[in-house]
Amino acid sequence: MELGLRGKTALVAAASSGLGYAVALRLAAEGARVAICARSEERITRAAERIRRETGASVLPVVADLTRRGDVERFVEAARRELGPVSILVTNTGGPPSGPPLSFSDDDWEAAFQLVFYSALRLIRSVLPDMEERGWGRVVALTSISVKQPIDTLVLSNATRSALTALMKTLSTVYASRGITFNTVAPGPIATSRMEQLIQAAVSREGLSPEEALSRWIGDIPMGRLGKPEELADLVAFLCSERAGFITGATIPVDGGAVKGLF
Repeated sequence: MELGLRGKTALVAAASSGLGYAVALRLAAEGARVAICARSEERITRAAERIRRETGASVLPVVADLTRRGDVERFVEAARRELGPVSILVTNTGGPPSGPPLSFSDDDWEAAFQLVFYSALRLIRSVLPDMEERGWGRVVALTSISVKQPIDTLVLSNATRSALTALMKTLSTVYASRGITFNTVAPGPIATSRMEQLIQAAVSREGLSPEEALSRWIGDIPMGRLGKPEELADLVAFLCSERAGFITGATIPVDGGAVKGLF
């Protein structure tokens, strides 16, 4: 299926590894010009080189900490200057710490909102003028199945990602008539470094073995396995494409059936 992404400029946040990297690779393979960012210059440069080597696409690596407003603006401006007006934005961050729901301080909550919610809000604000001017745009937020089925030990993620989902739903109705779509992709347990962190946290907190901690996660997945980053990336690429023009305001799990609710 031709997705119509060739020549479009896409921004993918936190893309040096994991889900962000998989999404950037997939968009580049479809012919998009891709700007990617991460805090580590070494890691983001290495990721860009791998994507260029595998796809032949134009890839711009930018060192940025998206909890800093100035870094968000610099990331977007660099992409606009080097690759052209932005048509596609994929928001993404690492996850906040796990732990008992009432164990976090006000500072922990503030840091979590800066990481998950404000980073996405600022990116969206920065790229919308390009999309409005062209009458076409795609915004996809990577969140978590915790926005549909809260996870006891991930209250910071439950709350901040739910706030982002509400923002995306609101924007989807406001901008629907302007050719700009807003959709949320909610990954379940997927084989990334974030999953390794959650497993290690359970080992430290509860005295489980790594195998026991992993089994607990997989036990909630009807498919009986962790997801693959590329399985999520395929969905994101479709939502960013010409073919997804009548899909907006959706929150779609990629979770092997882990979410038990109807919606």
